[in-house]
Amino acid sequence: MYQVGPAAYYSIDVECVAIGTDHHSRAVGQIALVDQYEQVILDIVVKPDKPVVSYLTALTGLTQDIIESKGVTLANAVQQLRSCLPADAVLVGQNILQDVQWLGLKEGTDFKSCLDLAGLYRVWNPRYSSYSVFSQDHLVKALLGWDLENSQHNAALDALKSIKLFNLYQQLQRDEQAWQQAQERMLNAPPTLSFARTNPSYEGVCMGNRKTCTCGAAFFS
Repeated sequence: MYQVGPAAYYSIDVECVAIGTDHHSRAVGQIALVDQYEQVILDIVVKPDKPVVSYLTALTGLTQDIIESKGVTLANAVQQLRSCLPADAVLVGQNILQDVQWLGLKEGTDFKSCLDLAGLYRVWNPRYSSYSVFSQDHLVKALLGWDLENSQHNAALDALKSIKLFNLYQQLQRDEQAWQQAQERMLNAPPTLSFARTNPSYEGVCMGNRKTCTCGAAFFS
């Protein structure tokens, strides 16, 4: 994407490994930062300070070898992130608050504000008389035409997906007809099942789907 000025919007994505078998036992394994011009500013592997139960490789793309050979401490990684992230940046992403919490970033100090794609792309569904909220993968398949068959999640790739979706959202808001057509594509596209939905448990680790939870741990949202 052609750069016409300093970036105002950035996407952050975090991939986590499991340090326990319940769906809350996670530790940061990779952090990526992508700017509004779709440039990867930071892509860093993190080595948890607790033993890893599962690298959740099928979901994260991370392995023991990658983390052992490339991983830095979380404190080091967050320090690098803060050095790259302008204090006036607006963060965008799918459930972006979760990533912010994982990294201990503070709104008004480390960044200006954040926008959640799940909220931006929610669509009123007359069939159920309620809003439908879609996953990131559903959005990129329905709106960007990406083929995600057998693809792994990777922090840099997921951050790129988010910024592309945000850039598209800004374009769509300038064209009412195009926005209406996009909403119809989101509603009519075949559902994209999440990893947790298709894999309630992976390598003995609960993946945290509400309907198929295997660990019994609480849900807070």
